Amino acid sequence: MVKWDATGSPSVPGDQLSATYRQPGVVLTDRHFTVPLDHDDPAGESIELYAREVVASEKVRQDLPWLVYLQGGPGFGANRFVGKPAWLGRALKEYRVLLLDQRGTGHSTPANRQTLPLRGGAAEQADYLAHFRADAIVRDCEAIRPQVTGGAPWTVLGQSFGGFCAVSYLSSAPEGLAAAVITGGLPSLDAHADDVYRAAYPRIERKVAAHYARYPQDVERARRIADHLLTHEVTLPNGYRLTVEAFQSLGIMLGGSEGSHRLHHLLEHAFVRTPLGMALSDAFQEEVQGSLSYASHPLYALVHEAIYGQDERPTAWSAERVRAEFPQFDAPKTLAGDTPLLFTGESVHPWMFDCDPVLRPLRDTAELLAARTDWPPLYDPARLAANEVPAAAAVYHDDMYVDTAHALETARAIRGLRTWVTNEFEHDGVRAGGPRVLDRLLALARDEA
Repeated sequence: MVKWDATGSPSVPGDQLSATYRQPGVVLTDRHFTVPLDHDDPAGESIELYAREVVASEKVRQDLPWLVYLQGGPGFGANRFVGKPAWLGRALKEYRVLLLDQRGTGHSTPANRQTLPLRGGAAEQADYLAHFRADAIVRDCEAIRPQVTGGAPWTVLGQSFGGFCAVSYLSSAPEGLAAAVITGGLPSLDAHADDVYRAAYPRIERKVAAHYARYPQDVERARRIADHLLTHEVTLPNGYRLTVEAFQSLGIMLGGSEGSHRLHHLLEHAFVRTPLGMALSDAFQEEVQGSLSYASHPLYALVHEAIYGQDERPTAWSAERVRAEFPQFDAPKTLAGDTPLLFTGESVHPWMFDCDPVLRPLRDTAELLAARTDWPPLYDPARLAANEVPAAAAVYHDDMYVDTAHALETARAIRGLRTWVTNEFEHDGVRAGGPRVLDRLLALARDEA
């Protein structure tokens, strides 16, 4: 029988849940590690990390170099692949791959509305979550690397927020890296969250315009749904209060390769006729709640703006404040006229902690994180300027989630970093592009292309 400790993690040393098993073409091994919550206090509290080791079936007995994958987010566990799709097949041609569930995510010690009260009140929860940014993730990687590689450096593949972590890695522990490959994740080294969102809203507006150009019938559909939400109280089956602002946030889909099509398919079956008149259909509500709920990734909402915190200025709900500078996103004003409703994108707002039942208990914690003023630096410009680690980055032109100008400025600041700027892919190019994206970036990092 497995016992569970106060953090919600298995308390059995070595973890009896570990296993090695097979999927088509691959052998997988569960890996479990114990790391300090605060790496500056190694004798203090510890948390558990989980990672899945993946190796091609025919290479199980070979001595291969390691590639560690840092998932986007923050707040998402590593992809649960079946077999070797997307970039994974290319990586497995020459690497053992470690799919790391970053702290607080996936099968690592969880951080959510069920577990965080074990820490105490909102202040204790906020102090705990202050240890869940890129700098701590890098130190986790360095803590487990000797156990995985025997001390040899490894290659890191960072997607989106994982790329932010990779740049932090280059800043603080480049000796642990054989190479760094980044996809859609070159952060600004010094921008405040306000700068990030002032750059983001115009990009989002362009993405929405492109969606309506592709699907002009969605202009009226979106306006009709928004008007319904302004005049009706709608609670989704999981308890989520669907406001017009929440509906607009479905625009986060537009940053992915299939997102415009997914949004179109969602809008086309929104209404159904009932004895009481037109109502939002059960099918529409079910799909919307799956897209909006933070049940599987609450950490994203809690620390998303904190990933931009590096000085004494609080983030202070930056996306919400900056949105007020772009009145074209105001739904009531839009519906009073005849312009298309604008969706929003990758941003977290205080109203989400009122609408989403899995976030409501964490509202006070989120407020304290938004007010925090003691965020340490995440990047070291001087060390990046002297970088010697082979590095390459894919910059997706007009990426909805990461500003191209910010990314290119950072690329110029990292010595030796080679960039591939392309508009062939959206933010999820490393997935949608199959093996091509990773193949190109590895060739760039090796000076083979």
